[in-house]
Amino acid sequence: MKVLILLAKAAIAFVWFILILNFFMPFPGKAAIALYIMTAFLFMMHGLQMAIFIGAFGDKVKMSSWEKWSILIFGIFALLDIRRKHMM
Repeated sequence: MKVLILLAKAAIAFVWFILILNFFMPFPGKAAIALYIMTAFLFMMHGLQMAIFIGAFGDKVKMSSWEKWSILIFGIFALLDIRRKHMM
């Protein structure tokens, strides 16, 4: 399970790399606009996940600041990793 979570995190990191690269070297045509929209959507969804998780379990689970920020970056895969570390 740990290896699968690590592979999923690597895939999400690659997606973030492409989305951030689009800000500095925009892709041609409408691809850049689509990637801007995807960036905003991914950031909002992961931010919502982070807010909900910290709001629900912030006082019950002691997390480092990296673990909190990793939810914003990796989303559900960071939550699965935190669950594996702290709740099992």
